[in-house]
Amino acid sequence: MNPAIKKEIERRRTFAIISHPDAGKTTLTEKFLLYGGAINQAGTVKGKKSDRHAVSDWMEIEKQRGISVTSSVMQFNYEGFCINILDTPGHQDFSEDTYRTLMAADSAVMVIDAAKGVEAQTRKLFKVCVMRGIPIFTFINKMDRESRNPFDLLEEIENELGIKTYPVNWPIGSGKSFKGVYDRDKRAIISFTANGGHQEVEATEVDLNDEHLSEIIGEENYRTIVDDIELLDGASEEFDLDAVQNGKLSPVFFGSALTNFGVEPFLENFLQMTPSPLARESDQGVIDPFEEDFSAFVFKIQANMNKAHRDRIAFMRICSGKFERENEVYHVQGSKKMKLSQPQQLMASEREIISEAYAGDIIGVFDPGIFSIGDTITMPGKKFKYFGIPTFAPEHFAKVSCTDTLKRKQFLKGINQIVQEGAIQIFTEPYTGYEEVIVGVVGMLQFEVLEYRLKNEYGVDIRRETLSYEYIRWIDNALDFDVKTLSLTSDTKIVQDFHDNYLLLFTSEWNIRWALEKNDVLKLSEFGKAQ
Repeated sequence: MNPAIKKEIERRRTFAIISHPDAGKTTLTEKFLLYGGAINQAGTVKGKKSDRHAVSDWMEIEKQRGISVTSSVMQFNYEGFCINILDTPGHQDFSEDTYRTLMAADSAVMVIDAAKGVEAQTRKLFKVCVMRGIPIFTFINKMDRESRNPFDLLEEIENELGIKTYPVNWPIGSGKSFKGVYDRDKRAIISFTANGGHQEVEATEVDLNDEHLSEIIGEENYRTIVDDIELLDGASEEFDLDAVQNGKLSPVFFGSALTNFGVEPFLENFLQMTPSPLARESDQGVIDPFEEDFSAFVFKIQANMNKAHRDRIAFMRICSGKFERENEVYHVQGSKKMKLSQPQQLMASEREIISEAYAGDIIGVFDPGIFSIGDTITMPGKKFKYFGIPTFAPEHFAKVSCTDTLKRKQFLKGINQIVQEGAIQIFTEPYTGYEEVIVGVVGMLQFEVLEYRLKNEYGVDIRRETLSYEYIRWIDNALDFDVKTLSLTSDTKIVQDFHDNYLLLFTSEWNIRWALEKNDVLKLSEFGKAQ
């Protein structure tokens, strides 16, 4: 491989940031961008009097609510590394988009609230990371507020998530008495001074044996940190980089994204520990990122990012080689050669047309409606497919119809467009057509996003009726028998998805067991097959 291309790929770091709502994920993302010089001042995520919004929150509904509801992509350079951040929605009503974005990352940063510990959303997202075996780094945030005992937090992470931990640094106090962190590698105390969100953080490094240390951090903090260090050195896991890179050991950092305590040391350590772009599985074996030929897969589609242009962008993760704008490529699922139109790199909604990109990068290309999630792009003559992205089971269901029958065409166009993006899933009862559809979402907020987008982007008002179903299962072997002959409870419904696969909707786990017991032939799955 050309040494210059190899060097570019080696310096790429592509990671997702995951967390429960309000753990501080978007704030941490902003501080990373700040250190990379991508922005001059961190946008306040909340604050009624401020006109600033988090850079990663570009959708109007996000700015109104102060939360992330769709994944965004940001690229910046920092100390020789080219960093691609995939910022996922942390809100409890997040979408399947969040799961899918994790399929494009090489590692994940898990943000945990120091007062609350491991929360429900964190567990869900963690499962997807484990499924892929990617490295997971933990940032325990909000140490500037009163927090739980750090040893208890580590124990909870290990017990709840089933991953071992290695604290890279250790907090000194919390809340008003938070004085900084102890760097275990340097065996030094790093005390910080908050600076209102600007880039330069006043940090003072003090040797553990410095005679003035107790004056700097306070006598009580001094006694506690000495005891904690002795316990850490004697009882904690040994650091093992292989275990980290295989997702078996999570390096843990303590800090406060809001006040900049510990963010820069975290970023620097993280970049050294996290791998350059990982190899990917395909139907023709493993594809190495350092192979000469360009290849990529589509993991996200977003329509109407620019309302003025009614555009549709396909987000691609480059998996191997170098992308060059003028080169002809091959769309495997579409079986045709093409040039990728208007290739761009993104800073949330800000875009820049580019002429080249490398394995590990995320690019957006104009999509006239030919790409689907999971599609593979290669060089002409190469016809392998990356393993597709599974369809994750929605958890909430509603029957949706258009209030104005004269706008049915716009309704169907809007619904289908949003389905292709993967923000929602739609189901129909066999033989009934699309007069009304059942919409399935991972999080309830997606219903509001659907209503908002249909009204604002397509001029359509909808009627929504919440359904009592809680579980959905794909029928793996629907071709082996006539699904109409299944023996099911009265509150179980047979539906078809966007790809005409048969599924069952259930109101309870008991109904699932009943269906399997009464139908020996039936095989069910929690995930839809990748298309």
